[in-house]
Amino acid sequence: MSNDHRAELDRHFAWFEDKMPPRLAKFIGWVRKPSSRLVRIPLAIMLIVGGIFSFLPVLGLWMLPLGLILIAQDLPFLQAPMARMLGWIERKWMERKAAKRAW
Repeated sequence: MSNDHRAELDRHFAWFEDKMPPRLAKFIGWVRKPSSRLVRIPLAIMLIVGGIFSFLPVLGLWMLPLGLILIAQDLPFLQAPMARMLGWIERKWMERKAAKRAW
């Protein structure tokens, strides 16, 4: 079951990487590699902490889900909820894009 969620996370990551600028997409692709685990985990923890302190200037709430998505690469129990969250975001993105075209 965990492999299904991991595959779903990978699919969502690929979809989001297509929407990002090339340099950012390349960085995200590198961070997601298994060999980048020593960078990914501290980066994810910093993003989660930054998201918790989003009331401070410079830090934002966007950091929390990004940190959780990155750390879900290494924590199987987070893969299912993160895959569902990314699926919801992707559906909303597509709905908004379709509504924009219809407008």
